[in-house]
Amino acid sequence: MNTIYIVVPILTVLMFSLGLTLRLDDFARVVKKPKAMLIALTGQIVLLPLIAIGLGMLFRFPPAFVIGIVLIACSPGGSSSNIFSKLAGGDVALSVTLTAISSLITLITIPFIMSWTTQWAGAEVGITLPVGNLLKQNLLLMLLPVAIGIVVHYAWPKAAEKIDRVLSKAAFPALMLLITIFFIQNHSTIFDNIGRVGLCVTMLILLAIGCASLLSRLGRLHGSERRTVVIEVGMQNAAQAIAVATSPFIFNSQEIAIPAVLYSLIMNLVLLPYVAIVRKQKQA
Repeated sequence: MNTIYIVVPILTVLMFSLGLTLRLDDFARVVKKPKAMLIALTGQIVLLPLIAIGLGMLFRFPPAFVIGIVLIACSPGGSSSNIFSKLAGGDVALSVTLTAISSLITLITIPFIMSWTTQWAGAEVGITLPVGNLLKQNLLLMLLPVAIGIVVHYAWPKAAEKIDRVLSKAAFPALMLLITIFFIQNHSTIFDNIGRVGLCVTMLILLAIGCASLLSRLGRLHGSERRTVVIEVGMQNAAQAIAVATSPFIFNSQEIAIPAVLYSLIMNLVLLPYVAIVRKQKQA
């Protein structure tokens, strides 16, 4: 069974859930807090793909893994970053806005960056990117569910709140189910490459966190904003990367999805200790 049939409903629900929590006033935060927004988006949209390209070259991976790693870095912030920001005492409203804004911006940046990456890394082995299909899928799975969520939020606010409570609890277990099924289906390839790919993905997350922290301190963001920026840059939407990789209309490759699968696991293993440390520092 192609993983796309599992990841599409999960990704759609995640983006719908994001729309349920959004208010139109949230987008005004781009003007109210431009420095925090600019720093976070620079780290996420510019630095992260550059780091991923550098790591792909450093590890000398096969084209599919290089494309998969860059695909993670191109993806927007994950919806779980909002929960992590809350646990870390971050600016939750800023986190929600950043997730939404990055989801919109990457509708444009993902086709551009991935088109270049595919030509650079995959041309010799016949990997191509149908940009039109990528745009259509992202609009259908990313923008449309968010828009519907916003409409539901304003039309039926009480119902939206109840739905969001259920979806927020179900999202992580659903993603873990996806990862488990993917591991079972591709266990041989994963175990053959888990050492180097896992190390690369870990370095990607740690470098993202380090760069975000450095940019935040140079920008003199206060504590809650800094924690939010670190988490937003460090947590990408692995479900979207898996959806693009496994889609029969785009890459149709389980191998390209492997870095995103490992990323979804390692991301939590790295960010949970970070949250624990900052919570302890706040209590001290």
